[in-house]
Formats: sequence, structure tokens, C-alpha cells
Amino acid sequence: MTSIENQIHQQWIYSRHPTGIVSDEHYELRNQLLDTSLDRDEVLIAARYISVDPYMRINQSSKPTYNPEPHPLNTVQAAGVVGQVLASNAASLKEGDWVFGMTGWQSHARVHVSALTKIDPTIAPVSTALGVLGMPGRTAWFGLTEAGKPHAGEVVVVSGAAGAVGSLVVQFAKRHGAKVLGIAGGAEKCAWLKDKLGADWTLDYKAYSDDVTLSQEILKLTSGVDVYFDNVGGMVTDAILPIIKRRARIIICGQISQYSGGLDVAEMGPRLLQHMLYQRATIQGILARDYLHRMDEMLAIVSPWVKAGELVFEETIIDGFEQLPSALNSLFTGEHRGKLLVKV
Repeated sequence: MTSIENQIHQQWIYSRHPTGIVSDEHYELRNQLLDTSLDRDEVLIAARYISVDPYMRINQSSKPTYNPEPHPLNTVQAAGVVGQVLASNAASLKEGDWVFGMTGWQSHARVHVSALTKIDPTIAPVSTALGVLGMPGRTAWFGLTEAGKPHAGEVVVVSGAAGAVGSLVVQFAKRHGAKVLGIAGGAEKCAWLKDKLGADWTLDYKAYSDDVTLSQEILKLTSGVDVYFDNVGGMVTDAILPIIKRRARIIICGQISQYSGGLDVAEMGPRLLQHMLYQRATIQGILARDYLHRMDEMLAIVSPWVKAGELVFEETIIDGFEQLPSALNSLFTGEHRGKLLVKV
């Protein structure tokens, strides 16, 4: 570990509300001398990996979401972080330990020990605490198993299937014996879903000009949909709803096609809900926070698979703290695969 004296503390401050695509102009980079003083049970950590997630754009909406108020302006952008302890006044953590905490887009953080979770680096790379063994893994596992309730032989369709959550849902559904269609943007991602993750079918939504032709192709491949795990909304969801089967389960995990403007000024909808009536289907929204208290349960199931190399958990890692705003923007342009992280 390097000396903590005279280090510079960097912070990305969320300073301007975006109405469309988020970019550098919505943030301010601040630099100051690191304060190394600690009170009782406080810990000073240095960020090593910082998470970049679609929900960050939801929290910037000016309209009510699952939070009563939007992310406050002129504060550090909230985010999950994997860091290392630089100094500790807590008995349970020592210098060099790896930890997870919601300390945001900043190079360092002084936090109470109760706000940190110690990471065992022998189980998997520490970055997985922000991916397969973190919030995305929890979302994928409980969203699929508790809301989707997949059965062997059923058809599970996953939109945004090459993303952090979607790529895990594909693999979890296969472990339940389901047949899986992964929908993603681009031939390369589709090949990865089939060759590496084991999807039975894949479709590149960019190859279809409208929801009707996409729907026809999905129906031709699958003969109908039992479970739809939705990460994107928009045209893809419009294509799915008319071809759901009796008692289908639809899980709304994300609507990323709507985040850059559609949250504040919504497109027409809801649409096609008559098919929910016809098939007596269910539709349920799920959030990672709904299952936070069950994190240990998920880890007990998924960690052994990770340790044994039985799950694919690809990471796209961007180097450089200064890249955080542009990394967030890239979520909406489809430039990554798996979990997106910035390495500090």
C-alpha cells in the first residue's frame, strides 16, 4: 500500500439534470487534498473498481421513480465501489482488506465500518462484488426464479441479454432446464450468447425495422413465450406481448430504451396489455433492493458456480477515473458486453 499522505481526492459531482443522453456536461470533476483523519470505527478506503449502471439514469429523472426524489444535484454520483482499506479505526478491517460499499464516484471515501462489506478475494476476482456476486447477480437470480418461476422445457426470452443482468439470466434459465432466446444488439453479441452462454436461439434486434417482423421471427423460433425477462422495453417488448403463452410471466427489470428522455416525457403507453388479459398472464416489476436482505442466500447458490468456473461473467473494464461520465453514456449506445466497470 502507498502512503496516504498528500494524496489527491477526486470526485465526480452530479451538477446538471440531463433531458437526453447523459455526458460530461452533467458532471463536475473536483480535486482536493485527501482528509486522512478518522473517528472511531471509521475506515478510509481507496476505490479500485467503480460501478456504472443503468439505474443511475433512472435516479436522474425529474419525475418520481422508485425513489421519492431524484438524485440531488451538486453531490457525488451514487454508485457501488470495490475498494481497499488504506487506514482503519475498526477492529474488523485492516489495511489492505478488500471491501464493497456504496461510496459513489470518488477516488477515496471515509465511511463507518457498518457501511462496508468485506470481500473474500479467494472466491473470485474482487470486481465480481459489483457483478455476478453483487447487485446484477442478485437481480438476475431472484428476478428470474421468484418472479419468472421458470420450469424445465419452457421458453424464456431475455432482452438486453448481453448485459450484466441479462447474461446471467440466460445462464440461470438454462440451469432450470428452460429453452432460452437471447435478444441483443449486433451479430457479435448474439454469437457470444449462443457460443459462450449456451442460449438456444439469439436475435439481433437491430436487424428488424419494426416490432411486427421481430415478433414473427421470435414466434417462428420459439412457438411462443412462457417467461419474458425485460431489460429494455420499447420495440422489443411490443414484439413479445402478442406472442406470450397462457399464464406467461413477464418480469420488468429495466426499460433502458426509455431512459434517455422517455422517463421525463413518456412515449405513448402502456400498449398491448390486452394480451395480458387474453393469456391471463402476470407482469411484475423487480428491483435489486427488493432482495437485498437475501444476499447471503443468493451467494450460497451462485458463489460455488463462480468458483468452479461454471458461469460466464464477462466484464468490460474502462481504465481511468476521468472516464466515468463517458462510461455511463456508453450504456445507452451498446458499446459493452457483460458488467461495465471503471478501474481507478
